Amino acid sequence: MLELRDVSYSYGAVKTLRNVSMKMETAQITCVMGRNGVGKTTLMKNIIGVLKSDEGSIQIDGKELAGMPPHKRAKNGVAWVAQGRMIFPKITVEENLKVGLEARNDGKRSIPEDIYELFPILKQFKNRMGGDLSGGQQQQLAIGRALAGDPKVLLLDEPTEGIQPNIIQQIGEVLKMLVKERNMTVVLVEQYLDFVREFGQRFYIMNRGQVVASGLCDELSQDVVGQHLSV
Repeated sequence: MLELRDVSYSYGAVKTLRNVSMKMETAQITCVMGRNGVGKTTLMKNIIGVLKSDEGSIQIDGKELAGMPPHKRAKNGVAWVAQGRMIFPKITVEENLKVGLEARNDGKRSIPEDIYELFPILKQFKNRMGGDLSGGQQQQLAIGRALAGDPKVLLLDEPTEGIQPNIIQQIGEVLKMLVKERNMTVVLVEQYLDFVREFGQRFYIMNRGQVVASGLCDELSQDVVGQHLSV
């Protein structure tokens, strides 16, 4: 389980996270939602350690992560698929996947075959340059690279953005399998409501750096959507 307690963060004098507390349960997909600019990506960066929280606690299975650099958080089981994917365009698909192996604790240096089973296109294109893939294929590569590190917690920032519908559905099915069969904790920053309702279990909605609503995705009502998400 990933648990945040009173996490705050400031850009200079501007406080962008305000005492954020969340519980992301094992074997669930937790969706973090909100309009643009409310602090969702900042929250992800605080969890992975790219940004250092001003105060608060970030724990995975009771172990404190706050204060750890990103590479140590990765070694403790947290993987991040950033918005925009951030794959390496000038190396091959296979080489991109091997980068993810650095987060492993078992010393394994070969790409797990199950990644290719989840995303067959990556095996087909393993010798192709990352920059030559389509947007949807790059997203699959980014997720596969994160999974290569054998994480307990998988953070994804806007994974459906700019992706064709058939690959969105495939990604959703992969995430559902990860929580069901591997007891993984998946944390999803997402604004695509149909995706959240189909694949998510729990949601948190943020506004101005705070949690303003939470509950089960099955109970995400149009009133809540209208109040906190509609533009």
